Amino acid sequence: MGSMADLGDVLSKAAGHQVRMDPARLLEIQNTYLKEAVELWNQGLLSPKLQDRRFASEAWKTNPVAAYAAAVYLLNARTLMAMAEAVEGDAKTKARVRFAVQQWIDATAPSNFLAFNAEAQKKAVDTQGESIAKGVANLLHDLKQGHVSMTDESVFEVGKNVATTEGAVVFENELFQLIEYKPLTPKVYEKPFLLVPPCINKFYILDLQPDNSFIRYAVEQGHRTFVVSWRNPDQSMANKTWDEYIEDAVIKAIGVVQDITGAPQINALGFCVGGTMLGTALAVMAARGQEPVASATFLTTLLDFTDTGILDVFIDENFVKFREMQFAQGGLMPGRDLATTFSFLRPNDLVWNYVVGNYLKGETPPPFDLLYWNSDSTNLPGPWYAWYLRNLYLENRYTKPGTATVCGEKIDFRQVKLPVYIYGSREDHIVPIGGAYGSTQLLPGKKRFVMGASGHIAGVINPASKGKRSHWIGPANKFPASVNDWIASATEHPGSWWTDWSDWLKTHAGKQVAAPKTYGKGKQYAAIEPAPGRYVKAKA
Repeated sequence: MGSMADLGDVLSKAAGHQVRMDPARLLEIQNTYLKEAVELWNQGLLSPKLQDRRFASEAWKTNPVAAYAAAVYLLNARTLMAMAEAVEGDAKTKARVRFAVQQWIDATAPSNFLAFNAEAQKKAVDTQGESIAKGVANLLHDLKQGHVSMTDESVFEVGKNVATTEGAVVFENELFQLIEYKPLTPKVYEKPFLLVPPCINKFYILDLQPDNSFIRYAVEQGHRTFVVSWRNPDQSMANKTWDEYIEDAVIKAIGVVQDITGAPQINALGFCVGGTMLGTALAVMAARGQEPVASATFLTTLLDFTDTGILDVFIDENFVKFREMQFAQGGLMPGRDLATTFSFLRPNDLVWNYVVGNYLKGETPPPFDLLYWNSDSTNLPGPWYAWYLRNLYLENRYTKPGTATVCGEKIDFRQVKLPVYIYGSREDHIVPIGGAYGSTQLLPGKKRFVMGASGHIAGVINPASKGKRSHWIGPANKFPASVNDWIASATEHPGSWWTDWSDWLKTHAGKQVAAPKTYGKGKQYAAIEPAPGRYVKAKA
């Protein structure tokens, strides 16, 4: 195991300060390690059982040296993680150490290196070196494009086979384009429906293919549907602030939808940080005595940043100060950096899996629309990002009425009294289920909270027609302080939550009227170009 003192130094660096481990627990870990190491040594090269999918192929089982190396690695990994768990300190310190050690463990797996990967070596022999040549070609291609390929990106084109729901851009400014979609029903509900997606990603996660498009589903349900398509920021937007995104984008989009449709009120939906921005806009308008939104849906959204999951390991005063200094004179947070951060939250699935497949085995990943979208990154204006980190992730000001000021208004969610539908995904690692549930404690109006299966994206993009996964609904109007208490009282329902949401939204959508025959309204909001528009096609 090497020097325990050296390992202690490594763990201290991971935590950001000196850490302590209980000597008795450390001795227990050492003794367990020595016992298992001796057993492994005595077993020799008799193909130890490897309970890990990275070493599951027959090539590992039939190569005793490789299998032994993998078994030693797994023993070391278990020991290192046990040491990480033994670190004494507050919850954040322990989480940081666990995160850093897990990154180290995952990166050093023998499967990640051609010299140790029995499966890649066998393929090289079987293909007479062709897999190595293809792997080098894949590596050169990915170096040129600037990111690891998760799918065959050449198969997809925005507007051609993703983001294909028919519509038109009816308004644009320097921050966003507003898309109106063609009705698919002879009548539509009188209250139009506006979707605000996250500006950290592109909107077409909600419109991948016709059979899994949330946007198309909303249109099919009879809603006159509009979507904000964010501009991918370039240097001309390097000084854009959180306030400008709220005033000149979210609030502006709400007003434009009202102007086009003539509706006194609309229904709105926000997804992830789009939900945070929608909630902020609602609070700003409430402070102004305005209520243009009849109901709001929040999908995997944080308004209360008490529970931010694994992302909390990055956020502290020093990190936020660094970002504030970095963007004090403006600048862009590169989309590539954001994408890398999110990928390393699940490194084996979203990084090393592709390193092994693409480069060591010379494989081309299969076409997958969701992973194509995931690789289509977006920049962020630095001042927007720094404000978001300071005021929400670090100081959680929205839970303290009047302490955050946006667009000249003090934010107080006690004034946001409209009915809301709040959705959280059970295995979400970006917006933990407890974080999504936190909005039930913050918003005073009539609420419906629904939990879906799976994670941040797969839980949301779960088409009703496919009947997959489950969702959970709790007793009406009962929202205990703890999400665990809510989960204990909830009832499981098979299939997608989309149908439950659709039934809920219809009760807030008003009567049905004849569907419009044209996009927009008059010359002021004439169709500018077909959906999905120019903004979504710009690359970071």
